[in-house]
Amino acid sequence: MKYDISITKTDAPKARPVDESKLGFGRIFTDHMFIMDYSADKGWYNGRIVPFGPLPIHPASTVLHYGAEIFEGMKAYRAADGNIRLFRPMENIKRLNNSAERLCLPLLDEEGCLDILKTMVELEKDWVPHSEGTSLYIRPYMFGNDPHLGVHAVKEATFVVICSPVGAYYAEGINPVKIAIESSDVRAVRGGTGYAKCGGNYAASLRAGQKAEENGYTQVLWLDGVERKYIEEVGAMNVMFKIDGKIVTPALSGSILPGITRKSCIELLKAWGYTVEERAFSIDELFEACESGTLEEAWGTGTAAVVSPIGHLFYNGKEYTVSDNKIGEVTQKLYDNLTGIQWGKVEDTFGWCVDVCNG
Repeated sequence: MKYDISITKTDAPKARPVDESKLGFGRIFTDHMFIMDYSADKGWYNGRIVPFGPLPIHPASTVLHYGAEIFEGMKAYRAADGNIRLFRPMENIKRLNNSAERLCLPLLDEEGCLDILKTMVELEKDWVPHSEGTSLYIRPYMFGNDPHLGVHAVKEATFVVICSPVGAYYAEGINPVKIAIESSDVRAVRGGTGYAKCGGNYAASLRAGQKAEENGYTQVLWLDGVERKYIEEVGAMNVMFKIDGKIVTPALSGSILPGITRKSCIELLKAWGYTVEERAFSIDELFEACESGTLEEAWGTGTAAVVSPIGHLFYNGKEYTVSDNKIGEVTQKLYDNLTGIQWGKVEDTFGWCVDVCNG
């Protein structure tokens, strides 16, 4: 089902960035945004693309008081053949609906949502950067918008899509990052919202992230919220380890975000013949591998950074160096193949990419 979309183009287009090496991440926004409203009696209605600008919101809106909000992160790429393409967009849309179900927000029609995304990207195609390593980051999000106080399932909601041309997520680029393992705060617990992509999960991570940054670390590695011994995920990424030739990654237990880049890495690794173990993985087992020398590589996976090698792990006053603080062979191969598929330089044998338009 396609949603009706009206388009009102801006009469004051912004100057697009000239130096794409200085894009950063999420600081520059395109000329337009998509907005659609929901009510329990009407369903989704009034889909519209309008000039980018502030959103009107009621002071008693559900999202402001109870955090009823979800979002996704995806990218459009300018491929080598001149086409602009999306990477596994239906996986993002399905995850958005899974998050919506958990927070009692309304679901979107999957094909209709894909049409919205493609329409937005085609309209903003001139904002898709050209330089290697760059892309157009797409942020679809939804929030409860009931204009009265009271804790209940959402009856009114708003769905928005905004876009931002981006460079590397980390200033370090593909260079190894330093990770601090958090032993006090927890991000999520089973039965909670850990598997949903909602703002509350990220708000809960800020204090530990700030502490890590103050001590010279790029991200936090979270442990489970019950026993505080099993590895879950890095702040903005899932995490993987190469131990004695095998790939180990925490199983999706309900408190871990089911990452699309994670899923893609697992499929690639299995296609290359690696044994991939998705299981409970304790901090003790990790440091035994560090000390025995069997930990060969570690990396994070996520839409924003794609693949990010881990060069240092810090825990309880001790720091471990991984892979001599260099990019491991498997990490580099994953990065090269994933970005190669996304930018159309490597054959997409999995059928992951969806062409939107010619750029």
